[in-house]
Parts: sequence; C-alpha cells; structure tokens
Amino acid sequence: MKVKTRLSIFVSLLFLTNVFFTNTGFGQVKASGASQSVPVERMQQVYEEVKTPFKYGVVIRGEEGQLIDCPSIFQYNKKWYMVYVSITNEIGYETFLAESSDLLHWTKLGKIMSFRADGWDRWQVDGGIALCDTRWGGGSKLQSFDGKYWMSYIGGALQGYEPDPLAIGMAWTKTPTETKEWTPIAENPVLSRDQPDVREFEKLTLYKSQVIWDKRKTLGHPFVMYYNGKIKDGFEKIGMAVSDNMIHWKRYGTEPVIANGEDKQTGISGDPQIVKIGELWVMFYFGAFWQPGAFDTFACSYDMVNWTKWEGPHLIEPSEPWDNQFAHKPWVIKHKGIVYHFYCAVGDQGRVIALATSKDLRR
Repeated sequence: MKVKTRLSIFVSLLFLTNVFFTNTGFGQVKASGASQSVPVERMQQVYEEVKTPFKYGVVIRGEEGQLIDCPSIFQYNKKWYMVYVSITNEIGYETFLAESSDLLHWTKLGKIMSFRADGWDRWQVDGGIALCDTRWGGGSKLQSFDGKYWMSYIGGALQGYEPDPLAIGMAWTKTPTETKEWTPIAENPVLSRDQPDVREFEKLTLYKSQVIWDKRKTLGHPFVMYYNGKIKDGFEKIGMAVSDNMIHWKRYGTEPVIANGEDKQTGISGDPQIVKIGELWVMFYFGAFWQPGAFDTFACSYDMVNWTKWEGPHLIEPSEPWDNQFAHKPWVIKHKGIVYHFYCAVGDQGRVIALATSKDLRR
C-alpha cells in the first residue's frame, strides 16, 4: 500500500511539473527536441512581426569621398541617437554620432572615436553601441554597467578598407549623447585572431559585434557578444563570446552559431543584432553571396546558442536606385507600433544609411 501511495505521489508531481513548465513557456524549449529548433509557424509569426516592406529612403549621406556604414540606434532622454561609422578616401573607419527626434530626420553631431597616434587600433575604430535594451518595443534605451556606457568596436593598425587583421575592442563613456571621444580600455583588444582559443572560422580577422546584457545569465554569464569572423575572403560566420565584467572575454563553444554557404565554401553572415520577442531571441543579420547580392534576414533561438534560420523572403534586399547593389547590415527597432529597419545601402548615392518601415511613412 505504501509503495502504491508513493507511486501515486510521484506521478502527481510529474504531472504538476509538466504543467508548470508548459505554462511558463519552458515547455516550448523542452518540446522542441535536442536541437531546440523553432517551428516554421513560429518563424512565420516573427517574420510578420518584423517585416518592413516600405522603403522610406536615405537618412544619412556622406560628404565627398566618404562612405557611411553600420548603424546602431538608441534612445536617451526622449531623443534618438545613431552611432555609425565612416571611411573617407579609404584611409580607415572612424565612429560618429547623429541625433533625431522622429527616427526619420537625422542631424550629424560629430565624431566619437578617432584615429589614434599608435597601437593595434591606430587606423580602424569602427564602433557600435553595447548593452542596449533588447526588449522588442521596449524603448531601445542604453543600460550602464559599472557607471559607464559601452561600445564594442573593430580595431586595426593598417590603413585601407577593412584590411586584415582586425580585432575587437571595448570602449566606454559617461556621456553617450555628446561628441566626446570614448575611452578604449587598457586590456584591448579583447578578442583577436592571435589568442590561443581562436576558432577555425575567425583565424583571419574579426568583424562587427553586438554585446547584450542577459540579466538571467542564461549561459552562466551576464554579458554575451555575437560577432562575425572570417576564415578567408568572402566567407564569414557568426560566433559568440561571454564576459562577467565587459573587459575579460572568453569564446563560447567551439563552432559558429550562424553559418551559410558552407556547401559553396563562400558566403557572408554578419553584423548580428539581438532582440527579444516574447520567448524568442531574434538575431537580425546580413547575408551575402550565398544567395544573390547582399540582404538582411534573421534567425531565432530559445536558448541563445541553437539558432533556427529564416528560410523565407529577405527582410531587406536591393530594389531601389540607392540600394541596388547592397541592402544590408541591419538595426531593427519597434517604436509606437511601427518597425524601423535601418541598413547600409549601396547604390547610386554611394554607401549611405537608409531606412525601411512596416508602415508607409513617405506620405
């Protein structure tokens, strides 16, 4: 009798545990199998939520001989700010700041990371904001850690257009809306191809990164970085690193988490941006050459590590005179019910920052 009673209690506990995990959303992760893939139906829902079919046009242009690239957007004191990079006469990348009150009309404010006198990042300082609020529709506000606001950046010692090798550094400021130079940390570069734990896909150079603050420590660490690395020209994959203090970083896993074009041994997956939509982590990133041209797409994950790639229509692809060569490198936000998709456009106006939206705002 005692055995039957214990068995009955055990079965009841199993039932209650199953109900708990299902109702809290954890059941979706568990039910998705070893690979934790996201169902097609859920991927379609995300696409319908984030798609931006209306191209508004160019929002930031360069001066003569100047190429503009890599937008990242945040909100501060009810104003919008864009960190972007520029290269003039192909000498090297520097980082700039622009301001907007409506996400449509932008005013350039000035430079926030300049060429340095010497060192590993003398001629390349290509920055993007870190620790932006990842909640979809949550305001895109910057979060400070250790009393500082942070960015990660691509650094290099050689002049030219993205010359190898490039590495990843960290910088900080206490005044993210002012055109003052951000301060690189003394421990830079935090990730490079010369470190002993470098993985196969990043042995040539490291590219654009985004750092997010996961306060639940899903992976055992609060700070998670996604970045693309290159093993050879035209072949880039996205990998991960983690940190407890924004200064010391270690690579997570032995393989990339996003790769495309492996059957052709060519193709770029790069410039990841991470947001959280419901129970899903969503990674916006650009693809190039494993399908025609350069375009923006996305992937989804329950656990930040195993990603299901969207196989449907591209979020952005060449279609207009200003982006007829490339439409890529996303930064996507939702504000007051409208999705804004900023991207680097290459076409008849050179390399510029353009915008597409979920609602037609041109009228």
